[in-house]
Amino acid sequence: MKRMLWLVLAGALVAAPALVRAANSTGSAPRSLDQRVQHELRMLPYYGVFDELSFQVDGSRVVLTGEVARPFLKSDAANAVRHIPGVTGVTNNIEVLPLSPFDDRVRLAEYRAIYRRDSLSRYAMGTQPSIRILVKNGNVTLDGVVDNQMDRNLAGIYANGVPGVFSVTNNLRVAGS
Repeated sequence: MKRMLWLVLAGALVAAPALVRAANSTGSAPRSLDQRVQHELRMLPYYGVFDELSFQVDGSRVVLTGEVARPFLKSDAANAVRHIPGVTGVTNNIEVLPLSPFDDRVRLAEYRAIYRRDSLSRYAMGTQPSIRILVKNGNVTLDGVVDNQMDRNLAGIYANGVPGVFSVTNNLRVAGS
């Protein structure tokens, strides 16, 4: 009985490295630098509906762009990307939107106008809403992706209906077009 147990244990030890290699080769492939940067940016704890971050990878250098409502998010994004293996440098061109109680009120009113509608509420689901609301000195820009042209138009109409807004730029893209 002991001999049988030893044989099974020895067989398992011999087969273990091959099983690990097989699991690694059939599992997920190593992610590209683009995917790792995108993942790190989306995982930022305070990255929300009022921020838009984008990036470009040039070899091993990353250029960050976009607009954020809170200043610390600019440095958090750069720090998160800087620590990714394979990144040798980060250029941080993220713009910090003006800190203003007026803009904060407009942000909240825009959020309510867009996401409280039954027709658009599904875009608020999940950790990263797909319609971004950027407010700069009372001027609103909608950015992101929606399912169809009707939703794009509705978001623009609802955003234009918020009192105190100077202008609305609808940069929403329709998925698949």
